Amino acid sequence: MASLPVIRSINDLFAKNLDQNHVMITIDQEVELMKTQIKEAPKLLKKSAGKESCCIFRVPQSLVEINKEAYQPRIVSIGPYHYGNKDLEMIQEHKWRFLGDMLTRTSKSLRSLMRSIVSMENEIRECYSESIDRYSSNELAKMMVLDGVFLIELFRKVGKLVNTHPDDPIFKMGWVSPFLMRDLIKIENQIPFRVLQKLFDESRPNTRTLQSLILEFFNYVVDRQPEVLKKCENLDGKHLLDFFRKSFINTKNTTLVFPETIDPSLKLIQPATKLVTAGVKFKAIHQADSFLDIKFQNGLLLIPQINMDDFYSSFLLNCMAFEQCYFHCSKDITTYVVFMGCLMNTSTDVGLLSHNKIIENYFGTDKEIAKFFNDVGKDIAFDIKNHYLKGLFVELNEYCKNGWHVHCAEFKHKYLKSPWAIASAFAASLLLSFAGVQTIYTVVAYYRK
Repeated sequence: MASLPVIRSINDLFAKNLDQNHVMITIDQEVELMKTQIKEAPKLLKKSAGKESCCIFRVPQSLVEINKEAYQPRIVSIGPYHYGNKDLEMIQEHKWRFLGDMLTRTSKSLRSLMRSIVSMENEIRECYSESIDRYSSNELAKMMVLDGVFLIELFRKVGKLVNTHPDDPIFKMGWVSPFLMRDLIKIENQIPFRVLQKLFDESRPNTRTLQSLILEFFNYVVDRQPEVLKKCENLDGKHLLDFFRKSFINTKNTTLVFPETIDPSLKLIQPATKLVTAGVKFKAIHQADSFLDIKFQNGLLLIPQINMDDFYSSFLLNCMAFEQCYFHCSKDITTYVVFMGCLMNTSTDVGLLSHNKIIENYFGTDKEIAKFFNDVGKDIAFDIKNHYLKGLFVELNEYCKNGWHVHCAEFKHKYLKSPWAIASAFAASLLLSFAGVQTIYTVVAYYRK
């Protein structure tokens, strides 16, 4: 009983501190605050973010945690999400120079450019999943004009449609170009494609299309044949990333109709080393239109060669993030990454694909590539019943079931994987043959007698 006053004094002290730090409100006041909160619209992910018009997203934290640097611009900001970032001011200053170049060359009025973009304000705002109400109409238009003209002039200068100063640091300094190309295809670093097209049309005359200039610009790192690029010139996109992504996608594969019953062989495929054990052979396709054009024919898995480097890894990650966030598009890049992740479970699998010239490794070690594909496949939504490689998954899994080719492959893998194993197998076969012949002679001699 003697300790009770001490306990009470401690409780009283705690309650006193609580009252000092937190103003006590009545239940009615709390209800009014809750009603106010109910009326407030979400800002970080707008309630309209599921609409088809909304196409530029903040990357979910679950994806950011896998690769923190993949989605953040390193040298240039495009659009509102990273606008004003102090670390990106170096290239920001050159945007004004590019805008001046265009206005001087075309005698275009800056006022008319601004007015044309202000007229698109509502359409522009609807494109972003995060509220950008902090920017006024004029601030938003200034941002779009500055960033849009910078991109268009960049494409024109690289395409040699306009003159470039021989000492321009944007093109003269070797470190700028690779970072610039990676930044321009990051999902958080986009402006609507219609804004680009509007500014491009306003600054005519143009002897080429905006699409052809974009494809030529990125072809310095992707290197596709001219006839492949020609097929893509009529494509449209929600933004730069989406347009470039679509240039790899075969539209014939995007609208698939599947039966209601699920084939039991429709499941994820085995790693490359296990497929080889089951009799599957690998071959690189060097002249494919797209790295997505994968085929399986009579035990031969045909996969287009891909150069795994910083650009492709960034491109794949940002395409996947876009496909995960945007409901109204195909999921072909996600399917490809899942497929390659299945094949490359370990560094040994990567080595096998590298040996067959399917992977050109500019990324790091075989172990790092395996880790990349294993990591990016985590925590993503993938519909096994609805993707462009569905038929290939079924055929490949069916082929790997027990059959004569599987037993032959297992025999080769087990007994013929080295010269000594081949010699041992040959000697065993020879002894078996001699034993058989001896048995036949014994039987024949018995019947003769």
